[in-house]
Amino acid sequence: MPLPLLVVDAANVVGSKPDGWWRDRAGATARLRDALIPINAGGLSDLPGPVEVVLVVEGRARDIAAAEGVRVERATGSGDDAIVAIVAAEGADRRVVVVSADRGLRARVTALGAEVRGPTSVPR
Repeated sequence: MPLPLLVVDAANVVGSKPDGWWRDRAGATARLRDALIPINAGGLSDLPGPVEVVLVVEGRARDIAAAEGVRVERATGSGDDAIVAIVAAEGADRRVVVVSADRGLRARVTALGAEVRGPTSVPR
């Protein structure tokens, strides 16, 4: 059975915490990436590990490096479109959870069978 897939909308999750992220988008996204690393082995409260973790980045945060346990996908256009493409391509026959508060994105991925969680469901 394939590992569950956790897809994190980096821009949405970073933007949900008013901690000055707008001064250094790449740095804030790198901090999010690092906070996600333990999820790979440990999972979340309702998503036991191991879990494949994908962080979708865009804009000024597009150039952050991947980290062991977190795959970084660089959106060449819309981050939402990239997330939908990942869910469509990799979501067959596995549990997929998307982390975002974006209502439009949430509707698009649930139509493909994914579950959704809000930004507070992951460490930031």
